[in-house]
Amino acid sequence: MKRCHRLALEEFSQLLARSGKEPFAFQKQTWRAYLQGEDGLVHAPPGTGKTLAALLGPVIDWSSSGAARATQAQSPLQLVWITPLRALATDLERSICQLLADLRIPWRAEKRTGDSTSSQRTRQRARLPEILITTPESLSVMLSWPDWSKHFASLRAIVVDEWHELLGTKRGVQAELAIARLKGIVPSLRLWGLSATIGDLDGAMQTLLVGTPLPKRRRIDAKQSKKIEIHSIIPQQIERFPWAGHLGVRLSREVIPIIERSQTTLVFTNTRSQTELWYQALLAELPALAGQMAVHHGSIDRSLRAWIEENLQSGKLKCCVCTSSLDLGVDFSAVDHVIQVGSPKGVARLLQRAGRSGHAPGQTSHLTFVPTNVLELVELSAVKMGIEKGWLEDRCPLEKPLDVLAQHLVTVALGGGFEPAALLAEVRRTAAYQQLSDEEWKWVLDFCQHGGSSLAAYPDYHRLVWDGLRYTVSSSRIARRHRLSIGTIVADAMIAVRYRKGGQLGMVEESFVGKMKPGDRFMLAGKILELVKVHDNTAWVKKSRGTTTTVPQWMGGRLPLSSQMSHALRSLFHDARDGTLASAEMEALAPIFEVQREWSMIPGARQFLVERLQNRDGYHLFFYPFDGRLLHEGLAVLFAYRMSRLEPISFSMAMNDYGFVLVSPTPPPLEKAIESGLLEAGPLTVDVLNSLSTSQMCRRQFREVARIAGLLFEGYPGARQPSRHLQASSNLFYDVFEKYDPENLLLLQAQREVLQSQLEIQRMRQVLERLSTSQMVILDLPRATPLAFGLLVDKMRDRVSSEKLADRIRRMQQPLQRAAEKIEGG
Repeated sequence: MKRCHRLALEEFSQLLARSGKEPFAFQKQTWRAYLQGEDGLVHAPPGTGKTLAALLGPVIDWSSSGAARATQAQSPLQLVWITPLRALATDLERSICQLLADLRIPWRAEKRTGDSTSSQRTRQRARLPEILITTPESLSVMLSWPDWSKHFASLRAIVVDEWHELLGTKRGVQAELAIARLKGIVPSLRLWGLSATIGDLDGAMQTLLVGTPLPKRRRIDAKQSKKIEIHSIIPQQIERFPWAGHLGVRLSREVIPIIERSQTTLVFTNTRSQTELWYQALLAELPALAGQMAVHHGSIDRSLRAWIEENLQSGKLKCCVCTSSLDLGVDFSAVDHVIQVGSPKGVARLLQRAGRSGHAPGQTSHLTFVPTNVLELVELSAVKMGIEKGWLEDRCPLEKPLDVLAQHLVTVALGGGFEPAALLAEVRRTAAYQQLSDEEWKWVLDFCQHGGSSLAAYPDYHRLVWDGLRYTVSSSRIARRHRLSIGTIVADAMIAVRYRKGGQLGMVEESFVGKMKPGDRFMLAGKILELVKVHDNTAWVKKSRGTTTTVPQWMGGRLPLSSQMSHALRSLFHDARDGTLASAEMEALAPIFEVQREWSMIPGARQFLVERLQNRDGYHLFFYPFDGRLLHEGLAVLFAYRMSRLEPISFSMAMNDYGFVLVSPTPPPLEKAIESGLLEAGPLTVDVLNSLSTSQMCRRQFREVARIAGLLFEGYPGARQPSRHLQASSNLFYDVFEKYDPENLLLLQAQREVLQSQLEIQRMRQVLERLSTSQMVILDLPRATPLAFGLLVDKMRDRVSSEKLADRIRRMQQPLQRAAEKIEGG
């Protein structure tokens, strides 16, 4: 380390110590590694100072230079800070600006995200701040500027915050490509990642720093431990508590004392719809907190979100009901308690959310768990087991998503153009594309230039033009459409919700509003609204005095169960079979376990339970692998296909995190299928692909691929294409490629993503191998068991009925309640 660096490091360490911020060892270690020219990954629990660890290296490096001492004028861009969330960008901007002021560094830190105003973007277009806090999407937009290299030529470092959240996603690949682009003009760039909750740290570092030589890589693990206290609300009458199909609001009264005695509480739910319902339930219980309670999720207008975040920071809000929009990295010092409604489905997610309380070194995080149904108490026990054993989830990197690459090629062509050989070398310096073949590269290049073999006759898909030296974009129309489409987050078509006289409240999916008529009421942003009309891609509303339970349903669905949670669940059920209930949550479930044992059995870790039931709805086969919803969806399709090969039969299906059910109008050939290889893993891929030929999974996935690759344009602001038009266009492309271009790489990518991401084909193979060596127990039952109950509820959701779903669930649950109460009373 240079002498000037050592002196500056000592000076800043003393300055921090005098201000009461004595640096931790891992922070000093990070600063020294940066100043020695190393790249790295910092792994530390939430609230232990990762931001300061990543910030001070570039600051010390700059302050040690002669130019820094000679002038106090604005410097060019020094540091790009990539973050996955807009809320986190806002929080980082505030905290970094405060740190710069404390350290007397004359730098500006500004965010640039989808929430930035037009005036902010115009100012940054002329001159960027010293520290730019941005998202992968906004950074890619800036790389499409014709003069982007001039703005980024002075860049010294890149920090990727919450790397575990980007890793294994297309947004992470987009960040990898942007980093490679920046390193192309500044090879000496320092690159550092920050992460709090991830399992495979070495793999995460390898993916981020794939271009950094091994001697220049550094992994830094903070030794600070974060104390977390987790409590759960256990219903007093567990037999009377919902067994499935509810959102947990009946326990809203139980959380009122927690909110009242806490300074500020974050109430996390797993979906935006659940957030809106819980906000109304809490407001009904605490009407005096009107104005001190808020609801926060990604579909609320950015001005409202900014107001909420500002008031959370200042401590003016008593409670905020939120989704994952606030569960990463945000530092609201007033928050001293977190409530998690429903299973978090993963160890890392619960740790992240718990870390929003006591978000400072040395403080304890407090979290209260609120179940929405009885079996979620088992899931909480599984999470606590995972925390105790350190079972954090891994993230598997994506390999060669060609839709993201196609988008990147057009972005780079807009940003001054590219020479193919040079850009190929740059792209291969990322982890995602280091195995990209020459044939794949040529195919993507041809796709962007001519539209591939199927679309050559259509000028809209001739996006790249060869000028003899490089590829550029010559059409201003194509350029504008591309910049509006940059990004990899694909959602259903959205329309704005505005007051008839006033501002915008947020966005809802077009399909939701399409089912409504003027006068209908719904919830959004914590308010009861009445639809006035739909016009100009806007739902015009007014406040309503009435009540409603109607809430928008946004795309995204339920969180999948992680493999670590699956393993823990099987262990807990195995122990329950033997009568071992090792936590208060498991002890509370003793009557339910006893009903399951009496009516069927509790499967052990090496047993595969199959329950068979016949009723007026047909013949039911309940399978319980305990491997999560996504994997069960694939197994359900596979099992249905393998049985249908033996004799003509049709199935309907439903799945949850514990198992899946196949329902048929005639007796299914289960025993015959077992003898014929129902559990064989050998021909798995072929059978899954054949079974998918009758499903819509590949078509649904292709829409995402087509949108990212530029085949679909969602429309200009204020004139978005209806969702049905986009889906029809996507299906048309799919049919054309399938018939005339079956080797189209985007078609094959959609198929691969269904296999790998949705159906988890590799994990499915491992599960089949485990099940084939387990003891299969097939039981014929006269009634549905506690484990089967949730699957029946999910199956009922697809039916149209004049009877309320909750009423039907309540009636179905009564036999289970009576049995559990009898056991409890005896």
